[in-house]
Amino acid sequence: MASPTPLRIGLTGGIGSGKSTVAAALAALGAAIVDTDAISRSLTLSGGAAMPAIAAQFGAEFVDASGALDRARMRELVFAEPAARQRLEAILHPLIRAETARQAEAAGDAVVVFDVPLLIESGRWREQVDRVLVVDCREATQIERVMARSGWTREAVQAVLAQQASRTARRAGADAVIYNDGLSLPELRDEVKALWEAWCL
Repeated sequence: MASPTPLRIGLTGGIGSGKSTVAAALAALGAAIVDTDAISRSLTLSGGAAMPAIAAQFGAEFVDASGALDRARMRELVFAEPAARQRLEAILHPLIRAETARQAEAAGDAVVVFDVPLLIESGRWREQVDRVLVVDCREATQIERVMARSGWTREAVQAVLAQQASRTARRAGADAVIYNDGLSLPELRDEVKALWEAWCL
């Protein structure tokens, strides 16, 4: 049975899990997707709201020729220095929260899906959503997918995985898990549709 107020779903999964594909399938079923990663990227493009503070905090060498964040350089820094990650998050997180709230409000009566890569790690999202959906797969599958799509080395992908919650921790925080390993795209969409019908109709 549908909720009296629109359902708020937190969607998460490790890098290369297929979370974005699941988000697209939910959007096709009528959900409003609030993509916190996309919001973060928009804030760090040329002219993005976060760029003046980033330039002031980290220096001009972290701004590329177009005026956007030099993402590769910043990625290296935050992996090497946890304090740098905290400084970056102190700039980005308030801006992300404000834009997330604005997009959710604009969704009106639609089911809202918050696509949050670090939902489990953040600790604050659990109380802001009604359900948590985790997209899961084997770590070996994650590595293969990211190497294929991004051209990263195995070591680079493993470094990102080491910064994310374990599969066990992520699954423990889930109300539902879609195991996206060995599924065809139609099969994955069927799994999403079945969950949508159980939760949202």
